[in-house]
Amino acid sequence: MSGQHPETTSSRDAHDERVGFDAQHMGVVQIPVMSQVARADRRIFFAEDSKDPRAERIRELRTRLAVPIGSEQRSAIAITSPGAGEGRTRLAAEVAISFAQLGRSTLLVDADLRRPQLHLLFGVRSGPGLSQGLERGTGPHLYAVGDIPALRLVTAGSSLRNPTDLLSQDSFKLMVDEWHKTFELVVIDTPPMIQYADAQAIAAVAGSALTVSRANHTPFAGIEHMLRQLLAAGSDVAGTVISHF
Repeated sequence: MSGQHPETTSSRDAHDERVGFDAQHMGVVQIPVMSQVARADRRIFFAEDSKDPRAERIRELRTRLAVPIGSEQRSAIAITSPGAGEGRTRLAAEVAISFAQLGRSTLLVDADLRRPQLHLLFGVRSGPGLSQGLERGTGPHLYAVGDIPALRLVTAGSSLRNPTDLLSQDSFKLMVDEWHKTFELVVIDTPPMIQYADAQAIAAVAGSALTVSRANHTPFAGIEHMLRQLLAAGSDVAGTVISHF
């Protein structure tokens, strides 16, 4: 954790129920939560640690995001970056955990269907997950997260040949709309925006994005490209984070 300070600019058990949807009939269905409980990696489970400098940065970011996210229009936020290796996935987990620790019902979604990582940070299987839910028109599994009752996790699922097509269809938007009815905040991790069009499709559905870049690593041209893509997607930029590794 030392030396990784971002600068900001801007359990329940297996008997719980989750909200899914039937894409064919546009109906809401109740499905049991996965019995396996996710456990956050201790490298990211620190948001209430008053002595950790990075934890203080995350709390500051949470405070800055709290006002825009509190409105109905900002109940979902995509965490995106121009390229890989810029700290996007870890930050997505930390943002979701920090809000959930305030008691706000939060869903963390791994929508990086190219190289998913959130299941590794939470010690669960990647599939079945979001990709299978999109293919089958059913709500994906929601994992309860140990020690954080207000947090749920959706993994990416098995790899697909056409993730951009699936994420651009109405079924993904319907899924997010249903999540809005259950969760105060939906945090969505995306693949790198320069490499894949998936991130633009996700940001368009979320309507809001938190951008991540890495000091002395991310080229300025990449940041410009990301901002243009977000503008084209009609997604507001809720904030910008510069990570130092």
